[in-house]
Amino acid sequence: MPSTQELFKAALQGDLAYFKELQSCDVDSHDSWLKVTYPKSGDNLLHSAARQGHVHLLKFFHEAGADLELPNFDGKRPLHEATQAGHLDCVKYLLSQDVSVDCLKRADWTPLMLASTKQDLVVIQTLVNFGANPSLRNKDGWNSFHLACREGFLPIVEFYHKYRGDLWDTVSKNGRTPLHTTALHGCYDVTLFLLENCGYSVDVKDSCGSTPFMDAMRSGHVNVGQLLLEKQQANIYEVDNVGYQALHQAAQAGHTESVKYLVETKGVEVDTPTTAGSTALAVAAKEGQLAVLEILLGAGANINSVDNKGRSALHIASGAHHAACVEILLQRGADITPDVAGNTPDKLAKKDSIVEMFERHKAL
Repeated sequence: MPSTQELFKAALQGDLAYFKELQSCDVDSHDSWLKVTYPKSGDNLLHSAARQGHVHLLKFFHEAGADLELPNFDGKRPLHEATQAGHLDCVKYLLSQDVSVDCLKRADWTPLMLASTKQDLVVIQTLVNFGANPSLRNKDGWNSFHLACREGFLPIVEFYHKYRGDLWDTVSKNGRTPLHTTALHGCYDVTLFLLENCGYSVDVKDSCGSTPFMDAMRSGHVNVGQLLLEKQQANIYEVDNVGYQALHQAAQAGHTESVKYLVETKGVEVDTPTTAGSTALAVAAKEGQLAVLEILLGAGANINSVDNKGRSALHIASGAHHAACVEILLQRGADITPDVAGNTPDKLAKKDSIVEMFERHKAL
C-alpha cells in the first residue's frame, strides 16, 4: 500500500487517475487505504478532497465505500471542510448524500456557523435550504447570525434576518449581543442595520457591564460610537461593573481618536473616578499609553489625583515600569508623595532607568 504522504499528496492534487489505478491494482486492500488518516489531524482522504474542492474525488471515494461522516480529531467532517473553504459543488454533493447538515465539530460548531464567518452567501443559502438551523449555538453561545454580524458582511446578515426575524435576540454565554459584536469590530453598515431593524434596548450590557458604545470606543471605532449616540441615544457616561466609563476603556486600550472624541468633542469630564478611584489618567499610566496620557493632561486632567489607595498616576506608571510615562509625568510636575501605605512613586520603581529618572528629578 502507498504511504500516507503519497495518498494525501494525490488527494491534495485531485489526482483521480492515481486512485483509480490504485483501486484496480490493489483490489484486496483498497478498503484499507480509504481508511488511512493523517497522524496529526486525523483527516481522512475525504477531508482533504473536500477542503480542496475536489468533488470528483469525493464521489469516487464515497462510491468506493468511504464514510462521508467520519470526523477528524477536531470533530470536523467533510461537510465542515467544504463549507469553510466555500466549495459549493462539494457542499451540494455531500448534502445530496444525506449527510448531517448540522453535524458538530469541536466547540459545537456547525457547518453553517463556519460558513457564517465567510462572505459566501450562496453556500449559506444552500445549507439553509437543506435544513441547517441558524439558531443553534456553539460552545460560547454564538449562533450563525451572531457570527455573521462579527464579520460585518451585510448581505448575509440581511438574509438571516429575513429568514428568521428573531435571530438577533440572542446573547453569548458572557452576555454579548450581536450589537456588541458589530460595535467592537467596527462594522458600521451592520450596526446601522441592527439599530434600524432589531429591538435592542439602549445600552444593553454584557456580563462585564460593557455597552455597545463602550465597545466601539475601546476599539477605536468612533464612527460606530457616533452612530449609537445618534440612533439609540446611548449614554456616554454609562459605567461597567468596575466603574469604567467609555473614556476609561478607550484610555486603557490606547485609542487616541476615541479619547479625543470623548474629551474634546463630547466634553467628557476627564477626572471621573472608577470604583477603585482611578481616573482615566491613571488607567492610561498603568497600560503605558503615553499618547493618551498627553491628551488627557492637555485636556486638564489632574496630574496628582489619587485612587482609593492614595496612588497617583505617577505611582501607577512607576510600579508598572513605564519609563516614558514616568518621565512625562515628572516633567509636568507630578508630586512625589506617599500613598496610604507610605510608598512614594520612586520606591515602586524597579528598573534602573526609572530610578535614575527620579534621582535626576530630585536633584533639580
